[in-house]
Amino acid sequence: MFLSLRMLYKINPDRKIPWNDLPELPIEESLYKDFEIYESLGNTKAALARLQGRSIAIPNQGLLINSISLQEAKASSEIENIFTTDDELYKAYSEENLKQLSGAQKEILNYREALWFGFEHLQQNNLFDEQYFVKIYQIVSQLGDGIRSPIAQIYIKEGGSGPNAGKPFYTPPRGNGVVEDKLNNLCDFLNDDEKYRLDPLLKMAIAHFQFQAIHPFRDANGRTGRIFNINYLTKKGLLDYPILFLSRYILDHKSDYYSGLSGVSQRGSWKKWLLFMLKAVEVTANLTYDKINDIIAAKDAILDAIVKDTSIARPESLVSALFTQPFTRVKHLTQKGLYAENTARKYLDELAKMRIVEKRTIQGNSYYLNLELYRILSE
Repeated sequence: MFLSLRMLYKINPDRKIPWNDLPELPIEESLYKDFEIYESLGNTKAALARLQGRSIAIPNQGLLINSISLQEAKASSEIENIFTTDDELYKAYSEENLKQLSGAQKEILNYREALWFGFEHLQQNNLFDEQYFVKIYQIVSQLGDGIRSPIAQIYIKEGGSGPNAGKPFYTPPRGNGVVEDKLNNLCDFLNDDEKYRLDPLLKMAIAHFQFQAIHPFRDANGRTGRIFNINYLTKKGLLDYPILFLSRYILDHKSDYYSGLSGVSQRGSWKKWLLFMLKAVEVTANLTYDKINDIIAAKDAILDAIVKDTSIARPESLVSALFTQPFTRVKHLTQKGLYAENTARKYLDELAKMRIVEKRTIQGNSYYLNLELYRILSE
């Protein structure tokens, strides 16, 4: 079996030497034409279709887009050992001037910004190109360079504290024009559906491996590649908005993710990799679907309580604002033109007494935490 895979896919012969012979796309059909892969593909497509159908029914998708994309950004950043608490993240996002932030919160919000840039870029340009990947990288990393220099001695190190820790685990392609040529091949594979006839979910999984193997930047390749996953699904119409919480599954199965990548480069084990990525999309589509239902139920229950037990004006607009992000501030309501400042503060304090929100005073500023939204997103 191993020998047959090696004949179908030219593996990386030496981890210490740049893999300049990384095969161009497409891969051989026999590497993905498999009953188990197609069975998983069917389950994944069904889960995505159910998620898309449910999200379309939501009157204000902003209720989901902000909150779930923040969680995707947080999970993807944790894969790279960038950590913050939910409280710190939501508080940071509620601030008016995000440019003043620093540390993990800023990195996570940069990820979210890049996710949305990619979504809008593809709506306008309709094609994956070098500019798309470079810009995603620049937003995520906050660096100004682009494709790494041929002289950059980039390699992936073994982690942990064992005898091989710090030694080369994988060395990506290197040389004049080598990285650019391989990235152009990847973009051609993604853009030309006539030449490369392949289900978009399989294309996404194959392309994600290829991008990680090319490793075109000196940093942030993992986060850039995971943003690509979501952007590709929206471009192909499998999602309307980037609301899939895909990095949650990768974070929960981090060792399987990395062993899947190395399995392709070292053994040509495409089946294991494709099954992992399909399962990741299926599980997180179902997870996101459940979160949508929970958010809608919580929103309706809170609206019913406000209408029944208070005389608050424009309750629908207030509840929509509460579900746009976990922390609400008085200025969020005044800037939307919903209420005057004193009225906004009065209403939020009234909701705090009803235990719909929790009032927190941080550095002299009042923040109102939507307890149900916070609970749902944290599960």
